[in-house]
Amino acid sequence: MLRRWAVLRSATAGAAALALAAAPAAPPARAAGPRSAALASDPVRDGVTPVLESLNVPRAWAASRGGGATVAVLDSGVDAGQADLAGSVTTGPDYTRGANPPGVAPKRLHGTNMASIIAGHGHGPGGAEGVVGVAPEARLLSLRVILERDEPGFAEFTGGGRYTGTIAQGIRYAADHGADVVNLSLGRSYPTPRERDAVAYAIGRNVVVVAAAGNSGAEDTPRGVGGRSAPPRGARRPGGGGSAEYFYPASFPGVISVAAVDARGLHAGFSNRNSGVVVSAPGVQIIGAGPDGRYWIGDGTSPATAFVSGVAALIRSRHRGLAPALVTQAIVASTGNRPARGYDRGVGFGRVDAAAALAASDTLAAARTGGAGLPAGKRFATGPVRPVQVVHRSGGLVLTYLLICALALLGLAGAAVLLRAGREPGE
Repeated sequence: MLRRWAVLRSATAGAAALALAAAPAAPPARAAGPRSAALASDPVRDGVTPVLESLNVPRAWAASRGGGATVAVLDSGVDAGQADLAGSVTTGPDYTRGANPPGVAPKRLHGTNMASIIAGHGHGPGGAEGVVGVAPEARLLSLRVILERDEPGFAEFTGGGRYTGTIAQGIRYAADHGADVVNLSLGRSYPTPRERDAVAYAIGRNVVVVAAAGNSGAEDTPRGVGGRSAPPRGARRPGGGGSAEYFYPASFPGVISVAAVDARGLHAGFSNRNSGVVVSAPGVQIIGAGPDGRYWIGDGTSPATAFVSGVAALIRSRHRGLAPALVTQAIVASTGNRPARGYDRGVGFGRVDAAAALAASDTLAAARTGGAGLPAGKRFATGPVRPVQVVHRSGGLVLTYLLICALALLGLAGAAVLLRAGREPGE
């Protein structure tokens, strides 16, 4: 769900080069402040660091770096050999198998990019080169549930009925195989029952689900990414023409729907506006890793979602098993750059703040959640348990009461008519 890509550089090329894939991309915005020589020596790290600083991620690392948490990346696949991800990725099922012609390898660009933003750990001496993600010590579970648009099997994937449930399958697999967080940097402009049920299943199994709000905000017609571009027969598309009113799975209850903002924290024009948006994160000119040692710059709600999934991983690492609703509450209650009225359909409750979210999660995790009621089998009342007594009423008596009430109402109505008839004209 990246709107556009640009190759930043190849890790083996030595010098940075901008080879545009769709549109010119300006260098990433840089925040003011001191940088160490080690960070400044690598152009990729030098571009990644200001974005992390804007989210207070380096401060959050004093409390958590994501160790012990697992983030399931449901996407186009992750290159487990990419230098910034090596050793962190477990590869699960490929639910798109058979869509590409035989012998065609998965491209895995989008998925690798998202994975690096979530849990990249860098490479080189001291890990000072390449992409470092929000939760660099987290584990990643890669599930291939979509094809990228330029893969030869994309038309088969989007048109074949056999692939309509890949996202739902991936969500359920992640929930059953130890995921703490599910990252969905994908979606479509209409809901499906299978995905709704899969999301409910995951949340019911204590999994935090984070999804992209969508990139249709600046386009003439809504467009799904990573699924069908038009609803199947019998499905309803919400909102009609213009920008997509809602996006799914992001707009399902319980999902953290993420919008994109620019370097100033302002709503990115392409990012969908709807009342399902929960929070926002940077989504303009974001650097991430790709296969074959390349690094890419892109725009979209996809990287914004990956940032929030990384924050959720930090929280679940520090507070194992913290309920998804409390993880969401910690993220929402601690946002920065909050809208003037507290909430806005474009940016939700504001831009995520990793350090503040961890502090909020400490408070929520310490709250007393038990002991408010009585243990199972105990009652508030004293004495022996007596059966509930049912009072039986005579049917004839009930009918008599109804007739009396009806006669009384008729009498009142007649009296009103007589009073009105007895008035003088003009009275």
